[in-house]
Amino acid sequence: MNEVVLYEKEGGIGRITLNNPDSSNPFDLKVLQKLIEAFRKSSDNGDVCVRYEAKGKNFTFGADLKYAYEMITRPELRSEAAEYLWSWQEVTSAMLEHPGIIIVGYHGWIVGGGFEHTLACDLRIAADNTRIMLPELGMGIFFSNASTKLLPRIIGEGRAKQLMLLGEVVRADEALAMGLVNHVCPAEELDAVMQDYATKIALKDPLALRLAKRVINEAQERSIDEVLYREGRAMIETGQSDGTRQRIQAFVEGEK
Repeated sequence: MNEVVLYEKEGGIGRITLNNPDSSNPFDLKVLQKLIEAFRKSSDNGDVCVRYEAKGKNFTFGADLKYAYEMITRPELRSEAAEYLWSWQEVTSAMLEHPGIIIVGYHGWIVGGGFEHTLACDLRIAADNTRIMLPELGMGIFFSNASTKLLPRIIGEGRAKQLMLLGEVVRADEALAMGLVNHVCPAEELDAVMQDYATKIALKDPLALRLAKRVINEAQERSIDEVLYREGRAMIETGQSDGTRQRIQAFVEGEK
């Protein structure tokens, strides 16, 4: 049986792939557990950058609703249902705690929690056939993956409420206009664009990248004085590293 989540590593770039294309990559407990495992393994392996993508026509339709329905209608599965729900949240924790830069590549449909967990990625690239939808409230269920915090942070509270309360379909060009994605490209170019982004990131100093991700994420919750202090500490830490000295030396000698 094929693995539902794949992890590969090439140099400083990791690659995590949803691998159930025939069913549009539904999320059940096993998939969530494998995804958490993959991101933690990538972190342990020191991946400077991670490409997160999915095989098949669609990125994902989100939660496996047949599986979820069974969880909520069979009392004997209550423990598994609780584990399933919490595993959605653990995916976000694993992604936010990953020190590397995570780039997600959307294509086709990406729905509900299948989209919400990707808000923990650092960069989002969309093929031009991408369609995003948050249908939870229409089904009487709730949002996951800290999306009630991360989505307003990315696109503003007003737009976030519009997407969440109305549950309307968002096209790739609309997502770009509202700042929800960083780049839109033809579907056939998605792989190349993701690799270009990943390669550029992997060439940068690993320590500086880790600090940039951490300080930027933490800055949103801190005062200006705290941010100034943390930036100062990060400048000192990078300035004392051998990697920084070597890069500056190479630049100076190149100028000469």
